[in-house]
Amino acid sequence: MTTSSTTTAPMAGRAHAEALRGWWMGVLGVAIFAFTIPMTRLASGSLAEPQLPAVFVAIGRAALAGLLAAGWLAWRRAAWPRPQQWRRLALTACGVVVGFPLFMGLAVTRVDAAHAAVVTGLLPMATAALGAWMLRQRAPLGFWLSAALGTALVLAFAGWKSGGGLQGADALLLAAVAAGGFGYVQGARLSAGGPGVAMPPAEVISWVLVLALPLTLPVAFITWPTAPVRLAAWGAFAYVAVFSMWLGFFAWYRGLALGGTLGVSQIQLAQPFLSMALAVPLLGEPLDAVTLAFAVAVMATVFLSRRLAAAPNTLTTSTHPLETRP
Repeated sequence: MTTSSTTTAPMAGRAHAEALRGWWMGVLGVAIFAFTIPMTRLASGSLAEPQLPAVFVAIGRAALAGLLAAGWLAWRRAAWPRPQQWRRLALTACGVVVGFPLFMGLAVTRVDAAHAAVVTGLLPMATAALGAWMLRQRAPLGFWLSAALGTALVLAFAGWKSGGGLQGADALLLAAVAAGGFGYVQGARLSAGGPGVAMPPAEVISWVLVLALPLTLPVAFITWPTAPVRLAAWGAFAYVAVFSMWLGFFAWYRGLALGGTLGVSQIQLAQPFLSMALAVPLLGEPLDAVTLAFAVAVMATVFLSRRLAAAPNTLTTSTHPLETRP
């Protein structure tokens, strides 16, 4: 009994230290990502005052990040992905390189950054829900009820903002949420995988971006802006390319791998509020009380779902965390 206790204590201490480190890496990732919506809006402009084309901002940022990632991988002399890793890299690219940036980029030309921040506030819940499904974790009924309530609040907010019905931009934002959650989980599976599957988090996003270059480079060339735009738009584009599209994932995937998808994903509770706060000085957008109230309500449901998902004895998982659905 004594030997078992003395062995278990250091293991528990290491597990706690890793979880804490994962939490802080998640915080850093969220701080970087919080700028994404206002910076994308600043780069793309609006339908009334367009700047860089939305498709160029969405795909061009991945092309620039992919070139930087290729140089970094060459400098690091990183090993080529194994055959069993390419499929998950491709799935991750579908979510975080194409889906989320494109849907969100098209949406923010039609709605303001605060509106987009409220709707994409569902991203932590989407990440947790997809993680529970793909990692074969059985979340309690309360988790799914919280998810349903959060979704209902977002739909109610979107309907209120559009005067009684949903806008096309809201559908784009919800598609961005689904794509982002899917990409986050796929990337985390690569970061935390078993022998022959695991890949360092920094290499995950870098290989994802390099894999997408045959698509992103031609699209960036075709959609290159032909009209002059403000210098601030180019600065915002540089931010979403270097930080939102690449460096932010160094921290984010590492956090998800160390701290667990269900727990660390909920750090994104703070991201909508940070995005709304940043939109005020960066874009000059007003922040009304109703929008803030909806954001608080949505985040409350996400917080509740996190507590329910993390509660002891409420999740049933497979024998190995990477024995998951494709």
